[in-house]
Amino acid sequence: MQNRTGKRLTGPQVILLGFLVMILIGALLLCLPIATKDRQATPFIDSLFTAVSAGCVTGLIVKDTQTSWSLFGQIVIIVLIQIGGMGVITMTTFFSMLTGKNIGIRSRAAMQEAVSAPNIGGIAKLTGFIVKGTILFEGIGAVLVMPVLIRDFGVAKGIWYSVFMSISAFCNAGFDLMGSTGPCSSLTYYADNPVINIVFMFLILTGGLGFLTWADIKTYGLKFKRYSTQSKVILTSEIFLILIPAIFFFLREFSDVPMKARILESLFCAVSPRTAGFNTIDYNDFSGAGIALTVILMLIGGAPGSTAGGMKITTVAVLWAAMISVFKREDSPALFRRRIGYDVIQSAIAVFLLDLHLFLIGSVAISVIEDLPLIQTIFECASAVATVGLTMGITSSLGAASKLILIFIMYGGRVGGLTLVFAATGRTNAIHDKYPLDHMAVG
Repeated sequence: MQNRTGKRLTGPQVILLGFLVMILIGALLLCLPIATKDRQATPFIDSLFTAVSAGCVTGLIVKDTQTSWSLFGQIVIIVLIQIGGMGVITMTTFFSMLTGKNIGIRSRAAMQEAVSAPNIGGIAKLTGFIVKGTILFEGIGAVLVMPVLIRDFGVAKGIWYSVFMSISAFCNAGFDLMGSTGPCSSLTYYADNPVINIVFMFLILTGGLGFLTWADIKTYGLKFKRYSTQSKVILTSEIFLILIPAIFFFLREFSDVPMKARILESLFCAVSPRTAGFNTIDYNDFSGAGIALTVILMLIGGAPGSTAGGMKITTVAVLWAAMISVFKREDSPALFRRRIGYDVIQSAIAVFLLDLHLFLIGSVAISVIEDLPLIQTIFECASAVATVGLTMGITSSLGAASKLILIFIMYGGRVGGLTLVFAATGRTNAIHDKYPLDHMAVG
């Protein structure tokens, strides 16, 4: 693929352009009268916001999905979620394989970039594995929740709701069709239902583990020692990031809730912020500490090369390892007896600071523009940059300027801050003469 100057597009540029094209097509389709239940054309800003939120698998909404969008509109949204969750490059590569087209070296390189694969070899096989695994998990999820949803909404709606929400959960999108139980109610109606809670948590975690972690599990089974260092970091971090927050929520936020609901809500509140966007409780009822912990979980997110957003588990793990190595006065940080390269540490710092700047600047800007409490805008912008979709209920009331800020943050959060920068700088690999070394005190 070439740009208008005749130069070939880089991998980051292809990813950036692919998401832009998908979002614009989705936004135009959602503008059509057929996309809404009242058959009225939707303002472009609202269609664009919805398309960005769906394509970037975020879940923030300005219109309730079930009560505002028609079946056609809901289909557009779920297609955007599916493509956005698996990745535009993954989908185009897979369809090229289906039609028998040869996958060129540049397409393979773009695919490697999209799924954070360590090397270009076996990319075509990995693509097929990703698509098949996605369909399998989404199908299992839909079948498991179908009896509950058919019971509550009838056969036709129950089947459609099951398929839609299973895809949304696996892709960590957070869009739901529960509007008939209350506007923007998400899963609050099922707060104490073990089937809905357990299945959705399973889908969220599976989608957020990362495609390369799946591959390790498939190849080595329970032989944890043979997993890659990345998979080891992801799996051990997942356990920590579920159990510690769940215990906190159990003790602090749900002390007056019946035991079954207390356990389910505590676990769900630990899992969903990473980065699914479904909720079984109203976050306006959370304490300040609960909100702060949820924001942290949202910013961390899931694994690289997964359907989840956020800074990524590995980014945070590398930063922690670097900090500990400084405390110990070691030459270089290590995880699972493997040294971490300086380039990886640099990338982790860049990702951390980019996301931090995006969400803090957006939070302050929206707070000033809308005259809203900073805690609410911090929650909303953390949800946007980490493509989570959890909300304190302010999104639908925001003005056009604030919506545009969230649109940019969601887009940047999904394609990745580094991808945005690399796409903007093109193929520049400037090699500068080394400057004289100097010392600067920090800390």
